[in-house]
Amino acid sequence: MVQSKNKSVVVSKEDLDRSVGVEHYLSPVVRDLLALAVNGKQAHWHVRGANFIGVHEFLDEVVAHAQDGADEVAERIVALGLPVDARIGTVAKKTSLPETAEGFQQSDATIREVVSELDAALVTVYAAVAGLDEIDPTSQDIVIALAQQLDKDRWFLASHLTV
Repeated sequence: MVQSKNKSVVVSKEDLDRSVGVEHYLSPVVRDLLALAVNGKQAHWHVRGANFIGVHEFLDEVVAHAQDGADEVAERIVALGLPVDARIGTVAKKTSLPETAEGFQQSDATIREVVSELDAALVTVYAAVAGLDEIDPTSQDIVIALAQQLDKDRWFLASHLTV
């Protein structure tokens, strides 16, 4: 039992199960966002082509959004009393994002690659949105906002492509 200012509150098994459920859906989001940030920097450094500046600079925004989202989601897990395993080895092993090409690439190839990484991350994010529906609306709100930002980033990048 937990005491609050006005009443006693019983912490139920359901509340404990909620934390585990939230972690189940949010940990993959953290890992995918961290992978997106690292891969986005790789793309940022190696993009070439006619629309270099626009793509190069926007990739920094994608990286910042991924880092900010990962931080917010990880802090939600920790706030519910569970640890987050976002060590580089864990992220590399468990991310759902496709492998990033090494070396220099023309901007169209870079954009297609980052869009496919955003698509993979969005699959994970939308799974969290669906899975958290009845578990924790607060956590669901966080991933809904994240989905909105990632969808927008995807749109901005894909708009550079002619097809």
